[in-house]
Amino acid sequence: MKKKSKQKIKRVEAKKVVHKSKKKKTVVKPNLSKKIDFAAIKKEIDAELHGGNTKEQILEQRKPAAKVLKMNEKSGKHAEEHIKTQVPGFDDLFEKGIPKGYSILVAGGAGSGKTILCLQTLVNKAKEGKKCFYMSFEESEERLQQHMEEFGWPADKLVKDNKLRIVRMNPFDVTRNVDAMLAKEKGELLIEIDPIVLPKNYKPDFIVVDSLTAIASAFTGKEDSYRIYIEQLFRFFERLGATTFLITETKQIPEIYSATGVEEFLADGVIVLYNIKRGDVRENAIEVLKMRGEKHQKKIVAMTISDSGVNVYPEQEVFGEIK
Repeated sequence: MKKKSKQKIKRVEAKKVVHKSKKKKTVVKPNLSKKIDFAAIKKEIDAELHGGNTKEQILEQRKPAAKVLKMNEKSGKHAEEHIKTQVPGFDDLFEKGIPKGYSILVAGGAGSGKTILCLQTLVNKAKEGKKCFYMSFEESEERLQQHMEEFGWPADKLVKDNKLRIVRMNPFDVTRNVDAMLAKEKGELLIEIDPIVLPKNYKPDFIVVDSLTAIASAFTGKEDSYRIYIEQLFRFFERLGATTFLITETKQIPEIYSATGVEEFLADGVIVLYNIKRGDVRENAIEVLKMRGEKHQKKIVAMTISDSGVNVYPEQEVFGEIK
């Protein structure tokens, strides 16, 4: 029954093909005696149903952000010290590592592993004696600690040792800070207002903001204020000198990597996580899209989320040489 339907469609489409020309129209009659390749037709339909050529989708959908990322690359920022996340396989994507003090966007769709990657990085750095701060605008402190313990990470101990701080904040508190910053710009406020509030007497070496998407939602109808806030936020992190990971929620194959596109212009690097559908199965993958002034692998590679956390496989390309 399906074959007859496809053959009927093929014949209707094959009635005539017209090539337009300035001088005259030429009608090319198709060869109806040629055998129809139903296998090829089925392959095309399956490809369409399962999202087509995912590599081509990625290349096409990232075009809106390509210009911004290229402009950002030209700034030529250089780092003398690099850090290792100790996430299995992930550090192998870099020639030296992530430059110390950089602000990195961690972008991806739901279920792609953004939060787990960032938590795992903080735990590894806290084990090394670094001070780490996780700022959540969504999940509670208790739930995040429980989540880490389920992976076998000693979150409770690290918190007790003051090496890891997890704070849940209300994104609408941010908007009040922005109002204060705007008042300061007008000369109505004399005190200095920081875009975020860090724990007292706690200067972190590593920070995770989860997520910029949640913050942006508090600025609905106030897009200009949000842009002012984001600019202040990145400047604050630069002054602080901490290595910062800012999570952003995107489509599974992103068209842009943040709420407005401004964030990837201000960020030093962009890491993209994918949750790619192949038939009835979803596969995780990761890509270092850009890292200002640093050499890194330019390909999308396989990634898994196991009982022990994220594992990256640098030699297993999902798509190679994505530009």
